Amino acid sequence: METYDDRITLLVGGIGYEILIPSYIMNEVKRDAREDTELRLYISFNQTERQPKPILVGFKSPLDKKFFELFISVEDIGPTAAIKALVKPVREIARSIEEKDIRALRQLKGIGERKAEKIVATLKGKVAMYALMQEAEKVPEVTEDFRKEVETVLVSQLGHKHVEASKMIEEAIKRNPRINSSEELFEEVYRGQKK
Repeated sequence: METYDDRITLLVGGIGYEILIPSYIMNEVKRDAREDTELRLYISFNQTERQPKPILVGFKSPLDKKFFELFISVEDIGPTAAIKALVKPVREIARSIEEKDIRALRQLKGIGERKAEKIVATLKGKVAMYALMQEAEKVPEVTEDFRKEVETVLVSQLGHKHVEASKMIEEAIKRNPRINSSEELFEEVYRGQKK
């Protein structure tokens, strides 16, 4: 494996794969490479008619990868632009989106006023879960009950204790008893944490 400023080249069976890495996790990737630690990346594969050459983007967490895939769904933000923009941890960017903080979004590399407004218009209400992240690596178990699913994510991925997660969920449901999906519940939990 060879490391560069914004990418690594991974040799697999004599073939080199170029994997772009967001700057906010590149130091960690370089440290793992120096210490000869096993490197586990979650890869986002991106290829379109306009971009026929595949772009591979690596993340240390499946949640970061999912956030990236939401981020590139915004008009005029492709994988390359998104990688350059992701200079802060996902939770900080998600918080800026949920709070409609255009000024904070404009601090991301390559994001001007109009793009920041498009990001908020497209993603507000869809990224509250990421704004609650602490440090996380595990994938939640898929469960039928969305409350249990949210609790699993709050505990295993976002670093909250079971008692704390249950309390956050109960308070969110008291504030809005009409919640009927995990996305709505995450949004309400996030609103409660802002107060």
